[in-house]
Amino acid sequence: MTFFRGFLLIVFVSILIYTAVTISGHGLNLLPVFFGDMKAMAWPGQFNFDFMMFLALSALWTAWRNNYSTKGLCLAVAAFFGGMLFLSAYLLFLTFRADGSLLHVMIGDRAPA
Repeated sequence: MTFFRGFLLIVFVSILIYTAVTISGHGLNLLPVFFGDMKAMAWPGQFNFDFMMFLALSALWTAWRNNYSTKGLCLAVAAFFGGMLFLSAYLLFLTFRADGSLLHVMIGDRAPA
């Protein structure tokens, strides 16, 4: 679990830094670029579409893990728009909350006692 937590921390910090540098150089104009690449039907758009499906899967899992509660749906929106920055922080939080049980991290209250 220590390795996994370390990985999540490295991912979170590196994406946070990369995002800050990107915003400082290009501003917050992500959506027109993101969807413009998809509209062009080239490889950057294919990558963005594929990535968007990963975001949707992450959001769906987050909502499911939280039993589609109001909190779960709010977290799902954060998962979709926050990407790996959100997911790395959320999983890191869950590893501590679940006392290191990966089963509890992944399926939450559905895990056997």
